[in-house]
Amino acid sequence: MDVTPPLGLLAELTHRCPLHCPYCSNPVELTARAAELSTADWLSVLSQARELGVLQVHLSGGEPLLRPDLPELVAHASSLGCYVNLVTSGLGLTADRLDDLVERGLAHVQLSAQGATRERADLLAGAKAHDRKISAAELVKASGLPLSLNVVLHRRNHDQLAGIIELAERMGADRLELANTQYYGWALRNRAALMPTRAQLDAAEPVVRAAVARLRGTMEIVYVVADYYEPYPKPCMYGWGARQLTVAPDGTVLPCPAASAISTLSLSNVRDTPLAEIWYRSSSFTTYRGEEWMSEPCRTCDRRGLDFGGCRCQAFLLTGDAAATDPVCSRSPQRGVVDLVLAQPPVTDLVMRR
Repeated sequence: MDVTPPLGLLAELTHRCPLHCPYCSNPVELTARAAELSTADWLSVLSQARELGVLQVHLSGGEPLLRPDLPELVAHASSLGCYVNLVTSGLGLTADRLDDLVERGLAHVQLSAQGATRERADLLAGAKAHDRKISAAELVKASGLPLSLNVVLHRRNHDQLAGIIELAERMGADRLELANTQYYGWALRNRAALMPTRAQLDAAEPVVRAAVARLRGTMEIVYVVADYYEPYPKPCMYGWGARQLTVAPDGTVLPCPAASAISTLSLSNVRDTPLAEIWYRSSSFTTYRGEEWMSEPCRTCDRRGLDFGGCRCQAFLLTGDAAATDPVCSRSPQRGVVDLVLAQPPVTDLVMRR
């Protein structure tokens, strides 16, 4: 098949983070600081990514503000002609730091929030963070940069959905992403405590629909469905190794942010293999690219060009086979695995990210 260059790079600069969110999709075994790529390594990654065709660079983590070389990385990515987005908790963002990053070419800030109220948000973050996020949003708006607000939805905050939308309005967000939890890493560990109820999802739909209509032209709202409840899987990453790549803090290169969950996948590292070689020829990127890997019912399904067989990571975590039809699909012979998960009684205890 013809392989086009990637459009986006998610650069996970570190797994270190001041928050302890139980829905985090980072691996349960987090990369230690000593194993992180050096500044020189990251500068090389950014240069290779641009040569490969990348136009958008998303600097993420963990918390990217914990990297003292963040200004240098922003400046380098911007000098290469990339649109540079900072994905942050907002903790550690000051007016001086933001002014410096803007001066160096930062183009966008994506801020996370955990709930509509201080009490709920701080409980879910495992830190006193909510008020500092509001302050961070004020700094971003004062800088003139566009602001996106990302909120992961789950059983513990779905009841605050209307308040979360109001919070985004007060912050002046240009874009609001309401993303139902995707169960990888820490989120998978906490799945029984985070899985929303059918009633919560039914109540959310009209609230989101009304907000989309009311705020059209003012704030874009993106709602990511809770796919365990859906008849068909989400079109994960627009297909495996199709548009974006992720570089983890230790240099591991991933076709999607959660691909390290597939223990049977041989992953390449940018420390010893050029990024272009990994994108075009590594087994980790080519194994599930296109449609040749598909078995039935995906191989002859009329939706295979729409959802690409679903999520490979989810298929592996639920069935042990990354080539299986995503079990959230109603046409999957293993859909019963998901139904059993949904039938499990909820638990109350959350394991906070460490």
